Amino acid sequence: MLDEMVFRSEDVCAADRFDYWTELLGRTHAPMELCSDHAGDFRASQRVLDLGAVTVWSATFQPLVFRRTPKLIRQSDPEAYHLSLVVSGTGAGVWRHRETEYKPYDLFINSSSLPNDVYSIGDPVQTVALEVPKALLPLSRDMAGRIVGAPVSARDGMGALLAQFLTRLVADPSAYRPSDRPRLASIATPLVAALFAHLLDAGDRLPPETHRRALLLRIQAFVREHLHDRHLTPSTIAAAHHISTSYLHRLFQDEDATVAAWIRRLRLEAARRDLADPALRLVPIHAIAARWGFPRAADFSRAYRAAYGTTPRDHRHQALPHRE
Repeated sequence: MLDEMVFRSEDVCAADRFDYWTELLGRTHAPMELCSDHAGDFRASQRVLDLGAVTVWSATFQPLVFRRTPKLIRQSDPEAYHLSLVVSGTGAGVWRHRETEYKPYDLFINSSSLPNDVYSIGDPVQTVALEVPKALLPLSRDMAGRIVGAPVSARDGMGALLAQFLTRLVADPSAYRPSDRPRLASIATPLVAALFAHLLDAGDRLPPETHRRALLLRIQAFVREHLHDRHLTPSTIAAAHHISTSYLHRLFQDEDATVAAWIRRLRLEAARRDLADPALRLVPIHAIAARWGFPRAADFSRAYRAAYGTTPRDHRHQALPHRE
């Protein structure tokens, strides 16, 4: 079962509940100013699933105003994107560049780095949310502005894919083992990337750089989805996106690795997770290597040592010291 943290305002006395909730959100998300007509006896609960870099939670609370001011952002910014599925209740988000209203089964997209006021109305308000570090989805401030507050329905299209993943995950965390955490995070991040790419690729009026970044996000999501395919190469990726291989390489010029090097790094990271997974301790190393696109054991061992300074076998022995 996944580790789950549960917080309830009723865990403290009525007079302290609102301050307790304000302090809790500051620790688990980002410091905020909160305002509510129910501050005298505030009722709220939150279940948090830690997937490593990515965090998923469900929350139920009374009507509330959330405010991130420039001063709070300067004091503390976790630099994360926040995506929240509205299950019940309504609300609105207000930024300098946009105002957006929300209703049940809309997706609300926010950034910890942008000042905003968020109004949640309903008794109770229910949400299922996801936080992803910006480092996993690097966008310029202008592009982030195009995404944050963009109206997204969770009833169809890319929004529905993400909503289905979130609702199924929080509905039964007991269906997953702790070792599933990185696997679940590796599903969530490409879904968010694909949604962002969809929003950025909204029309021909967008600047060329925005189209380029949207295409790059789509390609990165595609690569993560097809890492198991040993035939995944720059040429097959380019063909799947109807671009030339040379243009694909140009897309990656400003990234920290070439296309092939990035694919290899993702595959090695996936293999490294599997080698440390107790549920896979009886799976031969060469089978894990082949699963992640390394059909030759010698090539895998050489690449692994170059990346991590140790052999796959030694890493597995260190991670699983009680192997039978």
